[in-house]
Amino acid sequence: MVTIMTKIEPELSNLSQTAKQGGKPPAGLTPRPGQIVCGDINMRIDSQGRWHYQGSPINRIELVKLFSTVLKRDDDGDYWLITPVEMCKIEVEDAPFLAVEIIHEGEDQDQNVRFRTNLDQIIPLDDNHPLRIEINENSSEPGPYLALGNGLEAKLTRSVFYELVDLANSEDIGGEHIYGIWSNGDFFAIGPTPEEGDQVYGC
Repeated sequence: MVTIMTKIEPELSNLSQTAKQGGKPPAGLTPRPGQIVCGDINMRIDSQGRWHYQGSPINRIELVKLFSTVLKRDDDGDYWLITPVEMCKIEVEDAPFLAVEIIHEGEDQDQNVRFRTNLDQIIPLDDNHPLRIEINENSSEPGPYLALGNGLEAKLTRSVFYELVDLANSEDIGGEHIYGIWSNGDFFAIGPTPEEGDQVYGC
């Protein structure tokens, strides 16, 4: 007898079937009447933006894109897949998305910058989608993130961040020289202006 192993993949309509129901709801979000709140469904987004389910990667990009449309972050910073009938908590190692390409037009204050994510979203760098730089306390390495809205972020890949730094320039902000990037009429700080011969974050 030959046993054929079939790969288990989640479906948007039955996420709670693999998890214990009746868990704590997302902070700041009230479940609708009849909406199921479930615990860990063993789904994870790793630091490279790859989605996993029950220990195996989800290779169907269409399925990943579908899940991404219902991904929310609650007031405690936890991540949930929220459909009209279910609220299911998932693990995110770093940011749920990656910015894998930079697109820019114009120069200096007339410059417009956009990013393409690993799920092919095009997000402008603007007042609604600002840049955030988090410095690792141990390595002093920068962690650049782009806000996507609703508490979600895309982390810039190293090559994209280096390209962004190359497009940046120094501005006098409140009497302090700040190195940053103009985009869509706003200035976004990257770091202090480097001394002559120095580099920004080793870029």
